[in-house]
Amino acid sequence: MSDSEIDTKTRILQASYELMEQQQGLYVSMSYIAKAANVSRQAVYLHFASRAELMIATTRYVDDLKGLKERLQQIRLAKSGIENVQACVNVWGYYIPEVYGIAKAMLMTRYSDEAMAAAWDSCMAGVRRFCKEAIIALDRDGQLNSLWSFEVAIDLFVTMISVQNWEQLSVECGWSNERYVDHMQTLVKHTFIK
Repeated sequence: MSDSEIDTKTRILQASYELMEQQQGLYVSMSYIAKAANVSRQAVYLHFASRAELMIATTRYVDDLKGLKERLQQIRLAKSGIENVQACVNVWGYYIPEVYGIAKAMLMTRYSDEAMAAAWDSCMAGVRRFCKEAIIALDRDGQLNSLWSFEVAIDLFVTMISVQNWEQLSVECGWSNERYVDHMQTLVKHTFIK
């Protein structure tokens, strides 16, 4: 791939990200993205076969931009199930405010926009994966509260640290992010750990 192709692709992803942030809840078309990236609509389709592919690539671009892979190391380095659960809350709790605009855009449009639904599902599959690994680690250590089946514990954990719950507590209730993470750590500990 030549430098100009990389630059064009990056410009498209950057424009897509910026538009999703600005237009929270509004449909962002390929034409609009092309105009913002200063490329033709055909150039956008040359790099991304569909709008869904572009939306998924945009979320991955943002994850790279924000250093999510490096942040997830905190979870991977956890030595116990308890540390793993706490690391999940910490990483995701501090990551949500940085990606809230794009998350809000996906949340607002996912029921009416297949591309946004695909992007949202892709993101949430990643969250579910690290929540599942944390619950597995707790279970392996014999620390998982017997009130919950394995699958129910995963579902509850994903729900507890969801963007929607962060939004309710941080945006609607005015909690600081530190307060959110601290209280969520406590809630998760009391819910899942024996």
